[in-house]
Amino acid sequence: MIENLQARVTLNNGSKMPGFGLGVFQIPDDQTAAAVASAIEQGYRLIDTAQIYGNEAGTGEGIRQGLAKTGLKREDLFVTSKVWNDHLTYDETIAAYNDSLAKLGLDYLDLYLIHWPGDNGYQESWRALEDLYQAGKIKAIGVSNFMANHLTDLLRTAKVVPVIDQIELHPLLTQETMRQVAADHDIKLQAWSPLAQGKLFSNPVMQKLATKYHKSIAQLILKWDVQRDVLVITKSTNPDRIKANAEVFDFTIDDADMTTINALNQDVRVGPDPQTYDF
Repeated sequence: MIENLQARVTLNNGSKMPGFGLGVFQIPDDQTAAAVASAIEQGYRLIDTAQIYGNEAGTGEGIRQGLAKTGLKREDLFVTSKVWNDHLTYDETIAAYNDSLAKLGLDYLDLYLIHWPGDNGYQESWRALEDLYQAGKIKAIGVSNFMANHLTDLLRTAKVVPVIDQIELHPLLTQETMRQVAADHDIKLQAWSPLAQGKLFSNPVMQKLATKYHKSIAQLILKWDVQRDVLVITKSTNPDRIKANAEVFDFTIDDADMTTINALNQDVRVGPDPQTYDF
C-alpha cells in the first residue's frame, strides 16, 4: 500500500510507477496546462492523458510549467498516454505514438496503453507497442478497459505482459474478478472514474463513514482504493480539489468499514461496457 503522494509501486517489468496521479479526461486543452502544473506543484508525479482526449498539447505545456516551477526533472514524473484503438494497423499505431510524443513535447513516455479492446482489434496495436517498448521508446506498456476475456486472448500471443490494466473501478463496481485475474498475471489495476461520477456522494453509508473519519466521501473512496492496492487517477481542474483528493495518507479505514464499502458493489458502470462498446 502506498503511503504518500510520491510513493511508487514496482511493475512487472521493474519500472516504478506512482500509485496516485492526475488524469485529464474531459479537460479542455486550454485548461489542461494549468491543472497539470498545479498538480505537479502540489506533489503529483503521475500525469495521465490519452490521444482521444485532445489535450496532449496542454498536458505537455503543463508538464513544462510544472517542472520549471518546482525544479524537478523529466525523469521525476511518470507520464501516461493511450492509443485510441479502432482496429489500428501496426503502422498506424506507431504513427499515433509519434504524434502523441510530438504533441506532448516529450522524448519518451513512461507508459503507453491501448485505450479500449474494441471488437478484439488490438493484436496489431499490441505488437507495435511491444516493438516500441523493446526499442526503448516507452518505459512500460499496458492496456485499458480490458476484461478477463480480452487479457486471456492478448496473452496467447503477447511477447510482453501488460504492466497495468486501467479500468472503471469504484465501490459500485468493485471488479473482484478482474482483481484476481490481474493478480494471477502480476498486472496492476488502475482505477479510472474512482468516484463513480459522484454517484456515492449522497449514499447514507458513505456519509456516515465520512463523518466517522472526518474526511470527505471522495477522500474515503480514494483511500479505499489505496488500501486495496489499486492504483488511482483522479480528475479536477480546481487546485483546491486537486489538493484535497491527495489528502488520503493521514488515516486508515478499519477492516470492518472496508468490508462495508465493498458490500456497496452493484456491478454498476458509469462508463461504457468494454464487452459491448462499439467504436
